[in-house]
Amino acid sequence: MHLYDIIRFAFRAASGYPTRTLLMLLAMAIGVSSVVVLSTLGDGAKQYVLDQFSSLGTNLVIVLPGRSETVGGPPPLLGVTPRDLTVDDAMALTRSANIRYVAPVVFGSAPVSYSGLQRDTPILGSTSQLFFIRQLEMGRGRFLPEAEANRAAPVCVLGDSTKKELFGNKPAVGERIRIGDNRFRVIGVLAEQGESLGIDLGNVVMIPVASAQALFDTTSLFRIMVEANDREAIGRARDTIVRIMKERHDGEDDVTVITQDAVLATFDRIFTALTLTVTGIGAISIAVAGILIMNVMLIAVSQRRSEVGLLKAIGAPNSEIVILFLAEAAILSFIGAVAGLIVAAGAVWLIEYILPQFPLSIPPWSIAVAVAVAFTTGLIFGVLPALRAAHLDPVLALSRR
Repeated sequence: MHLYDIIRFAFRAASGYPTRTLLMLLAMAIGVSSVVVLSTLGDGAKQYVLDQFSSLGTNLVIVLPGRSETVGGPPPLLGVTPRDLTVDDAMALTRSANIRYVAPVVFGSAPVSYSGLQRDTPILGSTSQLFFIRQLEMGRGRFLPEAEANRAAPVCVLGDSTKKELFGNKPAVGERIRIGDNRFRVIGVLAEQGESLGIDLGNVVMIPVASAQALFDTTSLFRIMVEANDREAIGRARDTIVRIMKERHDGEDDVTVITQDAVLATFDRIFTALTLTVTGIGAISIAVAGILIMNVMLIAVSQRRSEVGLLKAIGAPNSEIVILFLAEAAILSFIGAVAGLIVAAGAVWLIEYILPQFPLSIPPWSIAVAVAVAFTTGLIFGVLPALRAAHLDPVLALSRR
């Protein structure tokens, strides 16, 4: 029997039992769409986190006070540490030839008011170099002035959302606002920056680091942001930071230094494992679909005994009977896989419509994997019905016994 005849026979057999065929297609479509949607969600979550960290800047090194070994957990954000980071620590890092920018950061919250309007706002104290490290953009005015980090100044830069809430459509540059009990002159407004790691830069107010320390009555830093000269210098910058900190902290290695590449690599590994796991869970549904295909085809063998008997009576060998049934299983698996891809594309489009900030793109490998697994599963679970049909006795089959 030629290939064309085999395919035509398989299509006629499938179309002759529409309910059975529809069940098999539905099962396979659900399995394939599950694999593609789950892998797309996993890949999207990975891309979202990587984008968030990439938006912090390039060639970034972050210095946190304390070490996970000394505080019994991850690096502390606001907790008590054996030794605080200070502005002098940050300034000491500027003598490294591998470091381009250094920005000490103080973070807190305080009431910000203007002309009777008041709101609690995140306050970020830093220096002018934060502008370059975070790759900020100004909407109006200028960023924090270049000055010694220990020198306080009553100036501030507003996020675009804070500006709109306090000033509306009025110009803010040159106006004075009150932060806590102190008055600050607005010298600039940030352009719309969006969110980064859950922090909306549009809602913050930036002031000089010394002013922030005075406002919150503290000498410690939240963290130190460092930008290495280039990608190759990140490792050397990290070693230099550790060495300088040990020298300044009486030989104690009591800070945590995180490189952006290390964080990205860690998240990449975590989300790759997560994506493969959810893809594997989706693949199980394809296996379940394969079992359904096997059961339905076993029933089909019983329904088509006379047809098989006739083929064998006119001389069709067992191998040809096996090929006919396997061809039917393969064709139905392929059509079910295509239907599943269409369903998955619709589901991804719907999720993207509901969550536009979440980057979703169907990874090509998931399409290849889903179709290959569906095709292979259909063939594997089609073997048993095919063998049963091939071993039917033609006389008994034609006599419907």
